[in-house]
Amino acid sequence: MTTSITIGHESSGKPVLFDIEELLATRLLVQGNSGSGKSHLLRRLLEESAGMVQQVVIDPEGDFPSLAEEFGHVVIDGSAYSPAEIEALARRIREHRASVVLDLDGLEVEQQIRCAAQFLTALFDAPREHWYPVLVVVDEAQMFAPAVAGEIAEDTRRMTLSAMTNLMCRGRKRGLAGVVATQRLAKLAKNVAAEASNFLMGRTFLDIDMVRAADLLGMERRQAERIRELERGHFLALGPAITRLPVAVKIGPVKTGLKARAEGLMALPDTAPADMADLLTRDLASDVAKAPPPPAPPPAPRVEEMEDSIARAEERQLDAPKPRVDTSAVVSRIAEIIAELAAEEGIAFQSASAQYQTFLTRCRRERLIGPMPDMQAFRRKFAVAGAGLAELDEATQAQIMHLSGMVDDDLLGPFLVIAKAAHAGETEVDEDALARAYGTSSPGRIRRLLDHLERQGLIVVREDFGGSRTVMVPGLEGQPAE
Repeated sequence: MTTSITIGHESSGKPVLFDIEELLATRLLVQGNSGSGKSHLLRRLLEESAGMVQQVVIDPEGDFPSLAEEFGHVVIDGSAYSPAEIEALARRIREHRASVVLDLDGLEVEQQIRCAAQFLTALFDAPREHWYPVLVVVDEAQMFAPAVAGEIAEDTRRMTLSAMTNLMCRGRKRGLAGVVATQRLAKLAKNVAAEASNFLMGRTFLDIDMVRAADLLGMERRQAERIRELERGHFLALGPAITRLPVAVKIGPVKTGLKARAEGLMALPDTAPADMADLLTRDLASDVAKAPPPPAPPPAPRVEEMEDSIARAEERQLDAPKPRVDTSAVVSRIAEIIAELAAEEGIAFQSASAQYQTFLTRCRRERLIGPMPDMQAFRRKFAVAGAGLAELDEATQAQIMHLSGMVDDDLLGPFLVIAKAAHAGETEVDEDALARAYGTSSPGRIRRLLDHLERQGLIVVREDFGGSRTVMVPGLEGQPAE
């Protein structure tokens, strides 16, 4: 069985071969501005290698479901499944070696990122007996491995960076070969891009991206202008799976995709301005106010069904109502699991998402079925358990939690430690307890934490000339020590 495919041709017409077996060991990075032909390149790669290797495509734009018709890929709609189901699907994909397209087009951006991160993590965590070779293609990779924090939540960014780093850095031994495509190298996390040994660089215009692309291709910086002049569908290729020296390649044709899409310019409709205005505004109000048609009425029951229904009416009235399900035991056990987790050594040094995933895993292990706290509720309960507020009476707990209403979730744990100590009449800060609650061993971070809480008006800090630090919580009266 041959392991090479033809990805395209040089300007001389010589075919450019791509060794898929080598790609599985060395990974691939594709870069190019919007319109440079990245999706066309990925489609060519997937189509030509479809019969050689299992393929998994992370598709945020809905570009690749058409692979299903020609090559039998299974399309998974990310918006139709819960997070737990997405993880279960990923495990089954590795077990049964199915080629799939994870279509994220129906989700919001942050939901796309979280869904892809959980999916990739489950692929990575598959049992050793399922470590079959698989090509994992991630389009628009700058979304899933951002170089800097953007508008997404910090726990989401950490989750997706961890998943992408595992794919590119540690995935090879698990059979995972990452293929990442990005519009801009400057937006892609460097530890993800640096793990690729094969490169296909398309047209790009920004100097910072051209310089990074030239560095990856081993070109002199004055040659970076060559990248700016590339035509659509043309890429500079380099890597052990393609060529040892940079070569320009025109990507070959594909069989699937959006064939009906119009390319280039089209003649505008020959309509007079007044007629066009009339088309746009005619009956606009009625169009907006038009109500959706009512649902069709259900079919009329048969006479025999009506007679049977009347005969059983008295029996149904005598039936006792179903007893309400008592979930108090589940709620109590969930609280115990959170308290046990908060008491573990080193747990505070993990990210909030990792703590939450550990919590969910333990609940699933005990087959707990009931109202589960979401991420935000879990973080607050975890902070309360870690600070030991359960030792205080309910009125004091309520007072402290009222004062913590304006505290950010990631600072709640250390604030509760300070508030509990202040209530007990302690003015000296237990920096070890504060460090455990904040998940740090850096004295500098503790100082910055106290400065931030003081600027927020949540605490008052005083330092004497001997270096001792006194901390008070406004609105919380301390209890005299016994």
